[in-house]
Amino acid sequence: MADVESKLEPEVTTMPVTDPLPDSRPWEASALVGYLASFTMTAIAAVVAVGIDRGLTIPNVSLVFVVPVIVAGVSFGFGPSLCSAVLGALAYNFFLTEPRYTLVVDDPANIWAICLLFLVGLIVSGIAFTSRRRAADAALLRRQATVLQAYSRDVVAADSTNTLISVTSQTLAALFQVPATVMLVAEGKVISVKSVGGLQPEEADFEAARLSLEVGTVARAGVYPALGSRFDFWPVATGEGWGAVIGLAFDPSNRPSAPETSIDIVGSVLALALSRLRSPVGRDARSKP
Repeated sequence: MADVESKLEPEVTTMPVTDPLPDSRPWEASALVGYLASFTMTAIAAVVAVGIDRGLTIPNVSLVFVVPVIVAGVSFGFGPSLCSAVLGALAYNFFLTEPRYTLVVDDPANIWAICLLFLVGLIVSGIAFTSRRRAADAALLRRQATVLQAYSRDVVAADSTNTLISVTSQTLAALFQVPATVMLVAEGKVISVKSVGGLQPEEADFEAARLSLEVGTVARAGVYPALGSRFDFWPVATGEGWGAVIGLAFDPSNRPSAPETSIDIVGSVLALALSRLRSPVGRDARSKP
């Protein structure tokens, strides 16, 4: 390539060690554990309900099956919780309604009781899942706030543009747990690259980055005109013919719904810091002993 980036050797480091994001376990493993736990808890609830029914006369023994629904919803999500609701209704029908040990129901009142148990389980599973999701979102926001606070301190301490874009790429990787890259662009050419996560930008990525900064819009990976790019790029314009580009290599099947809020914060801080470092006052301050 004739451009400057053909001569660059981007600094690529491994992903920084950070606390995992909520729900960062592999989906298949966590789902399997959730459904197995749901089945086990419902089986235990059935044993308890049958034991109570044989020893005591309690009209609301079916509520025992609501407990696994709540636990599954809070611990594993909506799917396992709904599974507990269905299994609980079936177990109540099989073990506690006449004729027993069959799914046939003779008394219409028992049909209503089974349907009501399933409806209660469905409502409870939805509430439990919503509470779990809100708790996960709150934990994520706290974690992102901590990372951004640390970034602001690192930006103040940065004494060169290379250090600044290196810190920025590490912060982005920590925020989103995906490979990140930050490119410094001058006069339409990439003059410096810092990457984190083991994914090195290639020619198609450089082209998408330059286009993003030139047009001033986000360039999505795999979407025209950035068809060959593996990164989503956000422009960080600082004026005077130069700027920076933020790139994140999201998994297409697990792309965040709205990453722009955190990216805009990082981009704004980066733009201000770059302007400070390149201004005459900033250069004079760095040149003093």
